[in-house]
Amino acid sequence: MNAIFERVKRASKSLALMSDEQRSNILCAVADAIIAQQERILKANAEDLAKMELTNPLYDRLQLTPKRLEGIATDMRTVAALPSPLGHITKEKTLPNGLQLCRISVPFGVIGMIYEARPNVSFDVFSLCFKSGNASVLKGGRDADCSNREEVAIIHEVLQQFGVNTDVVALLPATHEATAELLNAVGYVDLCIPRGGRRLIDFVRDTARIPVIETGAGVVNTYFDIEGDVKMGAAIVNNAKTRRVSVCNALDCLLIHKERLADLPTLVTPMAASVTLYADAPAFQALNGNYPKERLLHATPESYGTEFMDYKLAIKTVDSLDEALTHIDACGSGHSEAIITNNAATAQRFQTQVDAACVYWNAPTSFTDGAQFGLGAEIGISTQKLGPRGPMALEEITTYKWLIKGEGQTRP
Repeated sequence: MNAIFERVKRASKSLALMSDEQRSNILCAVADAIIAQQERILKANAEDLAKMELTNPLYDRLQLTPKRLEGIATDMRTVAALPSPLGHITKEKTLPNGLQLCRISVPFGVIGMIYEARPNVSFDVFSLCFKSGNASVLKGGRDADCSNREEVAIIHEVLQQFGVNTDVVALLPATHEATAELLNAVGYVDLCIPRGGRRLIDFVRDTARIPVIETGAGVVNTYFDIEGDVKMGAAIVNNAKTRRVSVCNALDCLLIHKERLADLPTLVTPMAASVTLYADAPAFQALNGNYPKERLLHATPESYGTEFMDYKLAIKTVDSLDEALTHIDACGSGHSEAIITNNAATAQRFQTQVDAACVYWNAPTSFTDGAQFGLGAEIGISTQKLGPRGPMALEEITTYKWLIKGEGQTRP
């Protein structure tokens, strides 16, 4: 494995010699290849899907379609068209002794990515790393291995056409041993980003000997306030829950003010055909007879603080905004939270006090996405506070260095 890391490290140096225009042209060529070679990708993806049960919550996340490939290609072209994140002067000054200081943005060097059943990540990570001058080491899961290998093969074919060292992106074997090697690649890999469930992220954080940025795990809540609009709320809750249930920005728990329980059936009616609700006693009473009985269950303590990644939603009744904030503080994951209210003061307090990377007012958490934020693709959603937070795109995977110019000054 060290031989792979050494080759990627050497190849990363060559990226500094490329212009932004060259990098962008190559990304556009890869985007074209995604569409031209979609049958290859879909065939490989079908092999992966055949090994997974259709009822598995990760099935939707694993599945690629022509429409999804078109979206991936579009995101890659968007990344290509974005301004380069490199060479930006973020601070500049001259000291009293005449030394000229300049702080400038530069690549990390080599970024390692560990991810599960997410074949889109191979393309997304490559586009962001390549555009920002970083080489990438990809470690996908067994569930998506056929898809990932076909995707990286296509990337390598395009790189060869442009005379670029294919070692600027490497895909490791889909084994636990490869994960362990990557997490111990001191001196080769400058940064590791895990993207997946809580177990994966905890393992990477607890095991790695290289720097790690945590991403992914999302226990997402939405609070319907005493002054919330029912029609708006129904649309927001439905979109946040059902747009794609397997993604990290999907809604897991609806908090509702006790004075609005009469409106709860209206809020959840758009989901009645597919979503199982786990309701506390007041919410269960309000829904009993107003929601399909086979999809209405009593909540347990485990219903709250759970990332379902499925057509399941917990409901909790609260007495006040304070109780909603307390619940989010105890059960949220710092990913995305939302409030539905027409009271600006209440919304301001919610957005001020909620400790999460993305906090919404009258909008669904499904918007937590690099492309939706106008960042092109994303490498993940950072839920930590040290370093980048929220959708991580080009600027978030660069660092900086100081350039100092003198005229012979010496330090006394």
